[in-house]
Amino acid sequence: MSRRMDHGIIEEELESHLEGKASRAFYEHLSACAECAATVASFDDVSLAVRSMKAETFDVPEVPLGFYNRVAAGIIENRRADRWGSIFSPGEAFFRRIAFASLLLLAGLGAILATHPSDDSGRDAAAIIAQHDPTSAHGESADRDRLLVTLTSYDQ
Repeated sequence: MSRRMDHGIIEEELESHLEGKASRAFYEHLSACAECAATVASFDDVSLAVRSMKAETFDVPEVPLGFYNRVAAGIIENRRADRWGSIFSPGEAFFRRIAFASLLLLAGLGAILATHPSDDSGRDAAAIIAQHDPTSAHGESADRDRLLVTLTSYDQ
């Protein structure tokens, strides 16, 4: 047998050895090869440490009823909020600022409109009727204005 094949038995039967079921050839190779014996010894130490941790009992705190459902719902909600929030909005504070700026702009425009009288010169009934020239080409809006003046000035 070649030395390479000898080491192959270690790879093939290491798991069986850790379970206590390795073949006789496995143990014969370990007694002849110091390198493989050291490697298997380190695996034995790790396996023993894992088994000792597994055997210990840990005090696990009692979880309140519904805890896992609340956590799962919170995670799902955060994912939803992160996905849509990052795509369509820069944040709640941004929209508060936009709303406040819009209210200030609306108040300013309202104040301007309230303090400045509208210029209705040329919009009284006589002026509209006087502006209408039936011989010239005109748009439908002129006819509408004349009709509205006629209807509003009609007296029964």
